[in-house]
Amino acid sequence: MQEAQITRIKPSVSRANLDLKDLWQYRELLYFLTLRDIKVRYKQTAIGILWAILQPVLTTVIFTVIFTQFARLETLAIPYPLFALSGLLIWLFVNTSTTTASNSLVGNANLVTKIYFPRLIVPLAATLSGLVDLLLGLAILIGLMIYYDIGLTEKIVFAPVFIVLAVILAVSFGTLFSALNVRFRDVKFALPFALQIWMFLSPIFYPLDVLPEKWRLIFAFNPLTGILHGFRASLFGEQFDGLVIGISVALTFLLMLFSLFVFKQMEDDFADLI
Repeated sequence: MQEAQITRIKPSVSRANLDLKDLWQYRELLYFLTLRDIKVRYKQTAIGILWAILQPVLTTVIFTVIFTQFARLETLAIPYPLFALSGLLIWLFVNTSTTTASNSLVGNANLVTKIYFPRLIVPLAATLSGLVDLLLGLAILIGLMIYYDIGLTEKIVFAPVFIVLAVILAVSFGTLFSALNVRFRDVKFALPFALQIWMFLSPIFYPLDVLPEKWRLIFAFNPLTGILHGFRASLFGEQFDGLVIGISVALTFLLMLFSLFVFKQMEDDFADLI
């Protein structure tokens, strides 16, 4: 008689071990969880995925009226709707993904407490599900660039780099707040307020050069600042600010390492706390 195979589930030797090999082994689960989150987001809505288009378009229209008719921004080298939409797409992705991922572990309590799999997959799937909205928004942005007859330059090849940085930033914050939300349920109340403040402190609807010189370096320590600047420079052929981009890249990767460290430190207690 063939002996039954026994699988032993043991904690990693070091909490600093990210178990990236396990993430690859469970890649199909990551795919299905991401697909599920995409379907759930627009389930039982009247217009479905069209919300992914309406939100950035209507917001762009509102801020275009405000900043062209009242604030009178005249320092831009490109039409303001392009400026606003390009920044808004990145912001909406980071904002939505962070919010969704922060609630992902608590929202999947039955899965987390009953089945073994790398817990990092849950906030990662929640973040990646926002890429569909981002891609749809980028299609609108491309159409708007054609409408305004904006020619592409060789710098366009760098645009995906800044999109990847935005994804890393969203994954980092989503991972961090998903872990914290398991232990501190205040996170779901404080996070929307913190994200709102972050939006106003980011050059989404206004260019960085409208700020006094002494404030520009301070704003550069917002990791989103360099990502927005680099993405726009890639799209519209503007000059890259190496210092601003460098600070954002460094902060983004430091934040990623910190978020993963915190997540691994708290991971063993998820099942008990949820």
